[in-house]
Amino acid sequence: MKKLTFFIMLEKGFEVLKAVYRKYPDIIDTVVCSRDKNIVKDYYNEIKSFCRQKKIPFCDRLSKPDVRTKYAITISWRWMIRDKNCRLIILHDSILPKYRGFNPLVTALIKGDKEVGVTAIYAAEGYDCGDIIASSKSKITYPMKIQEAIRITIRNYSALTLKIVGYLSRGIEPSAAKQKESLATYSLWRDEEDYFIDWSNKAGDIRRFIDAVGFPYKGAAVAAAGRAYRVLQAEEVKDLQIENRTPGKVIMVQGSKPVVVCGQGLLKINEIIDESTGRTALPLKNFRTRFKGCAGLKTL
Repeated sequence: MKKLTFFIMLEKGFEVLKAVYRKYPDIIDTVVCSRDKNIVKDYYNEIKSFCRQKKIPFCDRLSKPDVRTKYAITISWRWMIRDKNCRLIILHDSILPKYRGFNPLVTALIKGDKEVGVTAIYAAEGYDCGDIIASSKSKITYPMKIQEAIRITIRNYSALTLKIVGYLSRGIEPSAAKQKESLATYSLWRDEEDYFIDWSNKAGDIRRFIDAVGFPYKGAAVAAAGRAYRVLQAEEVKDLQIENRTPGKVIMVQGSKPVVVCGQGLLKINEIIDESTGRTALPLKNFRTRFKGCAGLKTL
């Protein structure tokens, strides 16, 4: 049986690795992994430990390992792999050619897409524009937290990877078709500023945003009185006729939960923590709180 190299990260990579090992234990040549400081739990240690237990060769990305196999598969990988002797298969968590680029699943949830999925492509010069081998899709409904969406896409990842590995284990190179450029869209990289809530948006859109950047990501951010906070859970409440609507201001408190004015609608914050301490910020110290963006904060 011909061997494969796996470049994997995060929970998706870990779960796929286990699925492949269960069915094709002898096909894994080497696992290459990297840490991700932007994720609360990046599964680096779990992947490394699994490889140690199963006696699978493991390499950190920074060690710049040589690829010895004819094919390699990448999952949640963000770096270029330049090896002319290796045919690279990339698994991307969007239904290509939609959402080429970065954080496509987060973007799909923020936009309220009713379907998510994973696409396998051959590597090409432009990112995520290679020929499509196959896709695996799932319908979703809202509210939908990113953690649940990841679990759904993991099933897509596993099914798709096992299908491809099945071909390669028999010495068959999977066929592929070119992407339709006219349908291509892109998803930009995200940094700390992109975690901040824009209160001028609709309450429903803001809730989707909060759910989309929650665990294993750091959580939607707000600033108040020069301090940074993370909003972990919120829900829409019935709007009121506000004559001087000012997005970001607390209009009332229900129980100990502040209700915040949005560009359209109201949002009740059910869980919010202080960024510096990790402790709950409820109840608020001041009723007259105005939640802002990142202006005035040097760092999170």
